Amino acid sequence: MNPDLKAIFEYMERERGIDRQTLINAVSSAVLSASRKSISPAKDLRIEIDPETCDIKAIARVKVVEHVRNPHDEIALKDARRICPEAQLGHTVDVEVTPKDFGRIAAQTAKQAIMQKIRQAEKDRIYEEYKDRVGDIVSGVVRGFDRSDVVVDLGRGEAVMPARERVPTEEYQLGDRIRAMILKVEKQPGGTVIVLTRSHPDFVRKLFELEVTEIADGTVEIKGIAREPGYRSKVAVVSHDPRVDPIGACVGMRGMRVKNIVRELSGEKVDVVRWSEDIRAFVTNALEPARLIRVEADEETRTVNIKVDSDQLSLAIGRRGQNARLTAKLTGWKINIEKEEGQLGFEEKVLRAVEALAAIEGIGPERAEKLVQAGFLTVEGIMAADLEDLASVEGFDEDAARQVYDAAAAAYEKEHGSSST
Repeated sequence: MNPDLKAIFEYMERERGIDRQTLINAVSSAVLSASRKSISPAKDLRIEIDPETCDIKAIARVKVVEHVRNPHDEIALKDARRICPEAQLGHTVDVEVTPKDFGRIAAQTAKQAIMQKIRQAEKDRIYEEYKDRVGDIVSGVVRGFDRSDVVVDLGRGEAVMPARERVPTEEYQLGDRIRAMILKVEKQPGGTVIVLTRSHPDFVRKLFELEVTEIADGTVEIKGIAREPGYRSKVAVVSHDPRVDPIGACVGMRGMRVKNIVRELSGEKVDVVRWSEDIRAFVTNALEPARLIRVEADEETRTVNIKVDSDQLSLAIGRRGQNARLTAKLTGWKINIEKEEGQLGFEEKVLRAVEALAAIEGIGPERAEKLVQAGFLTVEGIMAADLEDLASVEGFDEDAARQVYDAAAAAYEKEHGSSST
């Protein structure tokens, strides 16, 4: 028995998942290549390893001749019959030529070659395991950083999330467990490279497929995704079953489905938009909760021109133009948003805004006046704001901000239903 080799085989089988026959093939080839000179210069030489005991034998196949001229490749008939009594001139017989000691240098070389073969076998296994999993979401542990790239241990292999595939608002620490989508798997000279992404729009798509059964079974289809990673995504959906509301299916009971997705996206806002073949209806849905006065589409230039009240302009455009930009990306049309001329006077608009907010349960006249003074004129404007912004209103704290936001959300849901988080 060869206990050292047996221990290596058992370890590699247990820890690396490499089957014994693959190991035997790798070791046999390595030993033959590295130790041929110290074993025998015979032309027909092979290495045999017992699968159970791991004993190694060197076997030379030699020709039976009457007069031996090349002792490495020939054997005398009388000697051959000691090995194989039926041997005849011209036959070949197998002769064990295993030396008592392969030699220190040959052994070291063989060991290096063996490990190289094993590493290559493992690289091939990793490639075969992951090559057909492009698009799958996997879980792993952050094991290190290469400049701005994140190195992730997937358990059965190692992956990298390049800086361009990271979400700019996310920071990772050693030991963090993260989920990401396999973007591509490449076989390179140095081994298999598994590339992960959390910033790709398809990462959001896959999360919806995992979370929403109606999307997984094809009842609801995602028609498009526009994303600014870490900040906001818009997901256009349509139902192929008139009995199933695509918005409700994606949002889930009490918003739990979309909330789970938002949590995985580290708080990135997600708008679920009802898709429509009518570009005007589609754009109107995508710009919610902003109220649009007029929507005109120019088919030739693929441009949508929109008119809104002045108090809806910033809501429609979004912070730093994000809402309009994502809508353009989602629809594939250019979006122009302008203020409607000939509107109500400023004071009258303020008065109407205060009255509308004051009528909402949970807000009241005093809070309504402070909200309007701070620039929050509508329910939609309140819902689009961050809690930190609401808490900065004069006389408000975090509790008041939460109460006002919840009241606005309840009022909006009562009138329209909820479609975003």
